[in-house]
Amino acid sequence: MKSPPLFFFLPSLFFVFLLLVPVRSTSSIVFTTLGRSLYGFDIFSTPTSPSTHQTELQLTDGISVNYNGFFPSSPSSVLSLINHSSSSSHTDQLDALVYVTERSGYSTIYLDLYSSSYSPSNRRATLELPTRLHFSLLSPADGRPSVSMKDRPSLSGDRLVFVSTHQPSQSPRQSWAAVYSTHLPSGSTIRLTPHGIADYSPAVSPSGQWTALLPPRGWTGEVQELNTDIYIFKTIDGSARTLVIEHGGWPCWADDSTIYFHRRSSDGWWSVYRAAISTHGNAPLLISLDRITPPGFHAFTPAVSAAAPELIAVATRRSSSQFRHIELLDLRDGKNDYVEVTRVISPKTHHFNPFFSPDASRIGYHRCRGSRNSGNPPLLLESITSLSPEKFSLFRIDGSFPSFSPDGRQIAYVNLPGLYVVNSDGSNPRELYNGNAFGTAWDWKRKGVIYTSDGPDFAVESAEVDVISITLSEDDDRAEPYIKKLTTGGKNNAFPSPSPDGKWVVFRSGRSGHKNLYVMDAVEGESEGIYQLTEGSWSDTMCNWSPDGEWIAFASDRHNPGGGSFSIYMIHPNGTGLRRVVHSGDGGRTNHPWFSPDSASLVFTSDYAGVSAEPISNPHHYQPYGEIFTVKIDGSDIKRLTHNSFEDGTPTWSPFFLEPSDVAETLRGVAHCRFDDCHWLSVPGRINNVLTGTGC
Repeated sequence: MKSPPLFFFLPSLFFVFLLLVPVRSTSSIVFTTLGRSLYGFDIFSTPTSPSTHQTELQLTDGISVNYNGFFPSSPSSVLSLINHSSSSSHTDQLDALVYVTERSGYSTIYLDLYSSSYSPSNRRATLELPTRLHFSLLSPADGRPSVSMKDRPSLSGDRLVFVSTHQPSQSPRQSWAAVYSTHLPSGSTIRLTPHGIADYSPAVSPSGQWTALLPPRGWTGEVQELNTDIYIFKTIDGSARTLVIEHGGWPCWADDSTIYFHRRSSDGWWSVYRAAISTHGNAPLLISLDRITPPGFHAFTPAVSAAAPELIAVATRRSSSQFRHIELLDLRDGKNDYVEVTRVISPKTHHFNPFFSPDASRIGYHRCRGSRNSGNPPLLLESITSLSPEKFSLFRIDGSFPSFSPDGRQIAYVNLPGLYVVNSDGSNPRELYNGNAFGTAWDWKRKGVIYTSDGPDFAVESAEVDVISITLSEDDDRAEPYIKKLTTGGKNNAFPSPSPDGKWVVFRSGRSGHKNLYVMDAVEGESEGIYQLTEGSWSDTMCNWSPDGEWIAFASDRHNPGGGSFSIYMIHPNGTGLRRVVHSGDGGRTNHPWFSPDSASLVFTSDYAGVSAEPISNPHHYQPYGEIFTVKIDGSDIKRLTHNSFEDGTPTWSPFFLEPSDVAETLRGVAHCRFDDCHWLSVPGRINNVLTGTGC
């Protein structure tokens, strides 16, 4: 083994240079969200009475992602709650829809009011109707977003009941999800969930007196079922909180003494159950419990209306279809009949989370709107509103492992298979390499040089993976780039990151039989010099060299080798000063660190904030709890940047500020509905053993 290069022991001149240059007060963070740009959800409705020609109405306007709807009982009274004077004298002819939308760059709750005087047979979308009104139900505090909604909102009387993740939990890997209630006339908001507890999927009883919700028993990384129980408390203040049903999710009320919910049964099938409860004493009490959907197919996320309490809407996965569909279970007069709702309309589209109109004449749900429907196309770079007070822009990219060129004009990213470069305004995306590349980093000194790894990702130590450099033509961006292999012999050489002086590259390699960190010559590769930086029977990976040259950050399971848990560590390039920066609790994942431009902080992805919503209520995600965070390099001041139920990952941090208004390039030729349902629902009746990091 060669000795470490001399520069490892010298003070960093680059750091001195940074001290002489004024530090910009703004910067940009770009990250990926697994498959998110391909969803394009909108809310639709269809009559509950079956007909020969079943029709469907698009209720939301195709802007961003719209999901988890709710029909208020009195649209005209909603106008008075939000202090709005309608210009229309026909408020009795309005329909209302409350739903979650991400159009503001973060999850918020909207109310739409639109004319009910349409003909269901002409398939017109409500967005085409001139009387449409459009409101955000919760105003930002001090001009900044202060909440982030998940799950399903409910409007009960003059109160909006919803889930928010804006308040941190008290420990790592404990969900931030909690139930809140906002008095709409005054805007006053109270927290109904006790501190130190997480709650999901609230449902308000028809009288408005009671709310049922789901605290988990304790989360240890589950991505299929969260081991939740059903509690009931008083909606007005959260008092009389009582455990009523063990093992249940997604509750809904038929009346104040009947709750429907789903659970995975002992035979492996997700099924819907009915609970009879008493709410007349000092605390709610379970009277009886019945399974109402039989084995043989999956049924979940039930909905019911007080107007027709024996008409149950469920989402199903049957062996005859690869898609999630909405069906009606008719229990009236002991019939126990199933009526298909969505399969006859859109047989090859997933449909999610049904809900009834107040009179039970219509059923609503959300699905991918598809390219044929109206609405905005997905963006290559989508601006996200961060809840952090820091001055930087935050963008989601339709790709993985993004990195900025030193001049900030270009972004390299991976869209497996293949490595691409795009201008930082989202224009002119082009493929540079068609191999299975992962991880990208630009050389600090040599213009147009990008480092990446070529070979299978998430592979064993002996896999054929090598570090390569890709050099772009300075004169013609259409010219073929020059590709050079920097490592030899395979052995899983990956995640290259160059030193700021342009002389060295740190990378991960499995050549010793374990994944550890090595440093090699940046131009010629390991043939001109290599040094093993870390050594041990664990996995050190996902390394990033700080802009001041002083540190290398990386993810490692050295605290529990092979246990599947990763933390973020830092080490000096000469092998000294090893210390752990962030740990997401036992079994937690904290990965993909990237230094801030001033080397004082790290951005990373983690399950530090647990799960934000019931996984089964969402489409397939490999890790429905990955969010983007920042932390000071001493491990202090952890801040959460993203709030959603998708997997966010592979962040990068640039000293250049991207104006959201300057980034508007859309994805072209993309099928908006290219995603799967939960993989563990694909094999009927069998509980799949899901690999670490995979699931819904």
